[in-house]
This record gives sequence, structure tokens and C-alpha cells, in this order.
Amino acid sequence: MKIKINWGAAIVLAFIGFISFILFFVIKMNTNKKYKHDLVTEEYYKQELHFQKEIDAEKNAIALTKNITIQKTDSGLLLSFPQDKNYNDISGTVSLYRPSNKNLDFEIPIALSNPELLINDENMIEGRWNIKVNWKYDNKDYLFKTSLVY
Repeated sequence: MKIKINWGAAIVLAFIGFISFILFFVIKMNTNKKYKHDLVTEEYYKQELHFQKEIDAEKNAIALTKNITIQKTDSGLLLSFPQDKNYNDISGTVSLYRPSNKNLDFEIPIALSNPELLINDENMIEGRWNIKVNWKYDNKDYLFKTSLVY
């Protein structure tokens, strides 16, 4: 017995095959833990409420004669704070966000013994990092943001 498939049935079968193929990958991507789809930060909406403070702190940092500089060294990532500020009076945090994996994100409190802060090489994994330095000097907030490929 021969089965003949006309062109209409072939088109329907092709559509069913294509839709099945797409649905398989959609379900696989949503259920497999290997393919996590995370937001950059957990409390996204809470951070949006503090956005004006960030804008003001960024303006303060831009108005500085010399801002923070970042340099990759053999021992890690070196952040240099402005030389005209007393480094003992600088406080704040350095936040490093990894857009591809939130498990690699970390924060370092700023406690300086010289005008430079070293983030050890063992904490840094190759790839793109978003760096946010929130610091305070003389009751004035400053914010330095950058992204780099380590």
C-alpha cells in the first residue's frame, strides 16, 4: 500500500514540525537551570526610586578636577581615588556586577590606607564587569560608574 501525500498535507506537516521544534527549545530554555535569565539586580524597582540621588552623585563626581581611575594590574584591579582628597575621610562601597551571572556579583567596603584600592585578581573572572563606586567625602556623595572587560 502506497501512501500519497499531496502538497497541502505536506505544508501542514512542515508547519507542525517547525512549531514542535520551536516549542521544544522554548520549553528547554525555560526549564533548564543552566540557562538562567536573571535581572541585573534583585531589587530593580527599589533602585529606581533612588535614581535622583544617583544622578546628583554622578554630577558631583563629574565636577571633580580628577575622578577615580581604574587600571588593570598583575595583582588585580587598581582603583585610584583623587589625590586632592584626604583618603582617610573617604567611605563607601565598590560594587562589581557581572551581567552574565549574578552569582559572581560582589561588594567591597571602602577602607583606604592610601589613595588606592586593590581588588585582588582571584576575585575577578575574565569577562565584562559593571563597576559602581559609591563614595562619600565631606558629607557629599559621589558616584563613579564604568564597565570593562577584565
